[in-house]
Amino acid sequence: MAVHYSACAQRWSNGPKVLGFLRISRIFTLLAIASAAAAPAAAQGADQATPLAARTCAVLTARVDAVPGGGPALLRSWDGAGGSGVPAEPALAGAAFTYDNALAVIALVACGRLPQAERVGTALLEAASADRSGQQGRIRNAYRAGGQGAPPLPPNGWWDGAARHWAEDPAQVGTATGNVAWAGLALLTLGQATGEARWRAGAERLAHWAVEHTADPTGPGGFGGGIVGYDDAVRPAGWKSTEHNADLAALFAWLARTDPRWTGPERAARAFLSAMWDGADGRFLLGTLPDGRSPNRAGSGLDAQLWPLLLPAAPVAWRRAALWVEHRHGVPGGFDFNDDRDGLWVEGTAQAALVWRVLGRRAEAGRLLETLAGQVSPGGYLWATREPVVTTGLALGPSSTTADFVYRRRPALAATAWATLAALGWNPFTGALCP
Repeated sequence: MAVHYSACAQRWSNGPKVLGFLRISRIFTLLAIASAAAAPAAAQGADQATPLAARTCAVLTARVDAVPGGGPALLRSWDGAGGSGVPAEPALAGAAFTYDNALAVIALVACGRLPQAERVGTALLEAASADRSGQQGRIRNAYRAGGQGAPPLPPNGWWDGAARHWAEDPAQVGTATGNVAWAGLALLTLGQATGEARWRAGAERLAHWAVEHTADPTGPGGFGGGIVGYDDAVRPAGWKSTEHNADLAALFAWLARTDPRWTGPERAARAFLSAMWDGADGRFLLGTLPDGRSPNRAGSGLDAQLWPLLLPAAPVAWRRAALWVEHRHGVPGGFDFNDDRDGLWVEGTAQAALVWRVLGRRAEAGRLLETLAGQVSPGGYLWATREPVVTTGLALGPSSTTADFVYRRRPALAATAWATLAALGWNPFTGALCP
């Protein structure tokens, strides 16, 4: 019989919902009937948190408050190379990546900043409710940052003056399965915090889209990478990702707490993770090759090693991935994205700090948080990297022919949100606080 651990999933306490420093109730609605569940431990207000959490909570709050109008809003994912302001690259100047904004929602809830979390969450909810393709539950990888009008929300784009046409990036207008899952987790976090049924309904739309469009029982099973390309030339991503299936396993597990119909998809995602677990090396493979069947044994991804450890009831054997991370990804002060160890990836180091906390390694988590505290940019976001460039070994988009996906030393929303979660001890896969 397999032995499992909770990943801080069971730290619930009874109590009413209080909006302030945010004692959160778990209230879900099933078949339009609200049913109260146990409430998780209270999140810390920013003034009660560590200095790093107080600082990141403040900057996330300020970024949302700076978006005029008070309505749905999405945050720009990157600041300029100088440490603040708008990036010079047209493709990034107005880009609000779905993954980054979903993390921001979860972090803002953990900070006790529910009004700001709801503004960003409402934009994600509207994106999940109406897409220009007509598909319910489809969400794009990136939208235009700022205040949002009536759905469907426009994917990110920009005017190309040289070519004299409106430009979009095929990777940004595609739909990655992991981003669908993260948006769903953000909405479920808001549903847990507010007791409002609309958030869970939106998360279910996203989950249904993922099952309908990416489930693939062939080979190791699980779920594919999503769909890529422009709207007039979309195609499924043939590869499957360990990271994406971990995201979906978390989403389906949360939905299955009150609706057993999601147990089957959860098992399918977890079965893929088990197939990608290399017991001999004590690590997870990245996923499959483009055929969707053959394991991809090349390289190693930090998030693929760490995120399965955040799942509820994760097998204890998977903890060996932490040793792999230390030996293969470790750099002074933290961790690299891949195993070439060419620099410190700030976002991944924050993920490791949270995982170490989940595993009870608080002293080591604290040392990683010290590293993160030294990576705050002039604009308030954490830098994406400590070195000028950190490689990943992965391709940037569907048209890439080389491993051109790199992280540069730019202030990043995702790194800031993960640092917040790590400093507060908030597990985004379970909506629970860790000791």
